Amino acid sequence: MEQREPDLVICGLGYTGMAVATAARAAGFSVTGTTRDPAGRQAPDGVAVIGFNDAGPAIAAATHLLVTAGPAEAGDPVLIRHAEAIASASGLRWIGYFSTTGVYGDRGGAWVDEDTPPAPASARTSRRVEVEAEWSRFANTRAVDVFRIAGIYGPGRSVFDDLRAGVARRTIKPGHAFGRIHQADIARAVVTAMLQNREPGLRVLNLADDEPSESAVVIEEAARLLGIDPPAAVPFAEAWERMSPMARSFWGEHRRVASAKTRKMLGIEWLYPTYREGLRAILAEERQQGPA
Repeated sequence: MEQREPDLVICGLGYTGMAVATAARAAGFSVTGTTRDPAGRQAPDGVAVIGFNDAGPAIAAATHLLVTAGPAEAGDPVLIRHAEAIASASGLRWIGYFSTTGVYGDRGGAWVDEDTPPAPASARTSRRVEVEAEWSRFANTRAVDVFRIAGIYGPGRSVFDDLRAGVARRTIKPGHAFGRIHQADIARAVVTAMLQNREPGLRVLNLADDEPSESAVVIEEAARLLGIDPPAAVPFAEAWERMSPMARSFWGEHRRVASAKTRKMLGIEWLYPTYREGLRAILAEERQQGPA
């Protein structure tokens, strides 16, 4: 049977979805992205934008489907709305789902990798594990990649923005490291995965750079690059009292996420293996184009 030209539908044309759309177009995919408000979304050149509720026919005709939208309390919105279209998509050969490294839960600072079983510690991450399992059921007939993604940063979404706005907080908790991944590395990993000629089956791919680091250290490096003083240090116990429930859920867990197996499976290395390279690249781009 002749292989069709690759046709990607991205359910959720947000910050990372836009980056994937641009990279997929450059790799030869036709790309359609969904959004709740198509009229208010400017897409990359050559990318069609449609309303999420109207995406059924596009999904049914797709060869590749990427789901970037997070689950609601009722479950995954794509499965709820478009299960019939997915079931009827006879040419659909690859499904990608954006999850989070939060599904690994608190490991007391220990390393986890792609083979580590999830241990979600909140309702939010428990829902993620449930939805991962729902998408994994398609692996009997299609290639399915579950991307567990660390803290996303990149142009227009970095500590530089917080420093300039005067809202960056240098919380001091020695040894408490967070994983990160640059937007460009996410897009590169996803497109590389889509281009691989795989049989049906499930993979878990960790998208996290090589150096989990303390939040305060990253802020200090960004301030140094900007040539400004970092914000005043705030002891963790003091910061905790003012944190939102969401912030407490992040700071209440500590793990280091390895991605060597993912890079081996994809045959790539990260463009930005640590926050240092990533921050320098963002600043160079901003100085060329002006801050977002």
